[in-house]
Amino acid sequence: MLFRRKHPEQFWQKLRVALWPRRNWWRSAQYISKRVLRLSASPHVVAMGFAAGVFASFTPFIGFHFVICFAIAYIMRGNMIAAALGTWLGNPITFPFIWFYTYKLGNLLLHGNEGALTMREVSGQLLHLSFGNLIELLKPMTLGGFMLGVPMAIISYFIIRRLVFVYQRSRLAIIARRTEKRVLDKVLHRGESHGE
Repeated sequence: MLFRRKHPEQFWQKLRVALWPRRNWWRSAQYISKRVLRLSASPHVVAMGFAAGVFASFTPFIGFHFVICFAIAYIMRGNMIAAALGTWLGNPITFPFIWFYTYKLGNLLLHGNEGALTMREVSGQLLHLSFGNLIELLKPMTLGGFMLGVPMAIISYFIIRRLVFVYQRSRLAIIARRTEKRVLDKVLHRGESHGE
């Protein structure tokens, strides 16, 4: 393979990069945005897939975000790659905030804010709870995740659809100009050769 590594990465290196980017978060965000914009599908399909990924990021089922976003993207006929890229919204920096606010909203709707936990308690309990206690924490987080995930998915749908539309239109204009220049160059070259 042309671009294969000389020394393959070990499992722990791959895991570290998956959790924390090599360079920085800004560069990773730029990479994700360019990947989304360059997908070769209609703006609606790309935006629908990305929105599915954003919604999945608000669910508390961390190991299943890809499965959830692929299932939603399949049902909504969205782009699967865009769905996977949309899950990037859920990352080690944003997860504590997502977990806390989904728990807070779900607890408010279910129990009227009775027995609410702090952000540190929610994150700590998610990582160290027994299965029985975890279910009690996941109930409000699932409800809150749905209530926050739907509006965030709708907002991201409209933003991504517009960005992809503008990018694809400008890309088509560039391709048209290049094609026109190439045709003109051929015509001029033919004219010069006939003139001789």
